[in-house]
Amino acid sequence: MGARGTEVEDQLARFATANILDDDARRIMRLSIFDWTVCVLAGQAEPVAEILLRKGRFEGGIAQSTVIGGDKLPAPRAALINGAISHALDYDDTHFDHIGHTSVAVVPAALAVAQAHGKTMVDFVDAALIGSEAAVRVGTWLGRDHYQVGFHQTATSGAFGAALASLRLMEATRPKIVNGLGLAATRASGLKSQFGTMGKPLNAGIAAEAGVEAASWAMAGMTSADCGLSGPLGFAETHHGVPDGAAFIGLGADWRMKHVRYKFHACCHGLHAMLEALGSLDLDAATVAAIHIKTHPRWMSVCNKAAPRSGLEAKFSYRQTAAMKLMGVETGAVQAFSDDVALHPALEVPRERVHVLEDGRLSEMQAQVSVDLLDGRRLEAFHDLAAPMEFDMLEAKLKAKGRALIGEDDVTRLWEAVHGNSLRTYVDLLGTAAPVGWTDTLDLALEAFDYLSDL
Repeated sequence: MGARGTEVEDQLARFATANILDDDARRIMRLSIFDWTVCVLAGQAEPVAEILLRKGRFEGGIAQSTVIGGDKLPAPRAALINGAISHALDYDDTHFDHIGHTSVAVVPAALAVAQAHGKTMVDFVDAALIGSEAAVRVGTWLGRDHYQVGFHQTATSGAFGAALASLRLMEATRPKIVNGLGLAATRASGLKSQFGTMGKPLNAGIAAEAGVEAASWAMAGMTSADCGLSGPLGFAETHHGVPDGAAFIGLGADWRMKHVRYKFHACCHGLHAMLEALGSLDLDAATVAAIHIKTHPRWMSVCNKAAPRSGLEAKFSYRQTAAMKLMGVETGAVQAFSDDVALHPALEVPRERVHVLEDGRLSEMQAQVSVDLLDGRRLEAFHDLAAPMEFDMLEAKLKAKGRALIGEDDVTRLWEAVHGNSLRTYVDLLGTAAPVGWTDTLDLALEAFDYLSDL
C-alpha cells in the first residue's frame, strides 16, 4: 500500500535519500560522533548504565549490534542502551535551534542499524548526519511551545531523526520512509519533568529505540498515517507544536549541524554561558557578597533548581553550579556532580548568595553575571555560546575533554577510528575502552571554606 505523504513528510523523505552531502557538515558530524563516543564510554560507570546493561543481558536476543562493554543485542535494544548511557552524564552536544541533544538519539540508532546491516563507516557517518540535521529541523518546525509546555525535544524530534537515519541505512523507498515517519510519530515521547532523574537519559535511549523500531516496522511492510507528523491529529497538533514552515528552507543545502555546540561543563547546556561568564572573573570566594545571574526566560523552568537534592539535580541548578565555580569545583569533571558534592555543606552559604533573574533581551545562548564584592565593588561579565570557535580550537578542546574522561591512549585510538574508514575498528573500541579513574574533586583546599564561618 503506497503512502501519499504531505509536504513535510515529502521533504524529509527526499532528504533521507540525498546523495550529495556537505563535506564541512560531515567533518562536524565526525566530531559529534567522537564526542558522543567519549560520553558513552565515560557514562558506562553510571547507575542507569548498570541497570540497562543488566536488563539487556538478561533478556538477550539476536546478536546484531554492540552495546557499550562489548555485548551484542538486537539493534533496537542496543540503540536504547547506548542512547541512554551516552546521555547519562548530560555532557553531550546540543543544538540551540531547537534546544535539543541530537547525537544521543540519532548516533546510537545509526550505529545499531549500520552494524546490523553490514554498512561502512562512511554510511554510518552520513546516516547520522542526515538524522541529526532532520532532528534539528523537525524540532525547530515544532516550535518553542512544544518544548516550553514540557516535551523533551531531544527525545521527541530525536525519534524522527533516529528513524530517518535508520531508514537511510536500510535503503528504504519513499513510501516506506513516509510510513516510518508515521510510525515514529506514534512512538515519539519524552517529558522535561524527568530532568534531574535517570528518566532524562532514558528519554534519549527511547528515542533511539523508537527510530530503529519504526524503520524496521516500515521495512517489514507495516503502514501508518501518511501525515502522522504534520497532519490533523498528528504529532505536531497533539503535542503543542506550532509548525514553522521556514524550518525546512534550505534543507540539504544549508546545514544547521555546522552550528552544533559541544559541552565543556558536565551539566545542562543552559548553565554554560553563565559558567563561562563567571569563570572569566578572577574571584576570591571570601570577598563575594552576592552573585546576580541574568538568563533567558526559557531556562527558568529547566535549570533553575534552587536547592538540588542530588548530583543529578545539581546539573540543572544555576545557584549550585555558580557556588561550585566560586568555590573552585571543576565543573568540567563528571564527579563534580556526585551526590557528595551536591550535598556538601560548604556549598550551602555561597549558594544562598546566588540570585537568578530572567531577561528576555538575552538569547538562549547568552548570560549576564554581576558579582557584588564585600568592599562595595561590582564586577560584570557576559558570555554568548553562539560566538564562533575556530575548528582547530574546537578539536583541541574536544580532545582535552576526551582525555579527562577516557584517558590519553583511548582518545588517540578513538580519534583515529572516528576519522577512519573501518566501522569494525570503531565498534571494537566500545568493548575495550573504559573511563579513567577520578581524583577527588572535593579537594577544594580547606582554606577556601574558612571564610564561611566569618560571614
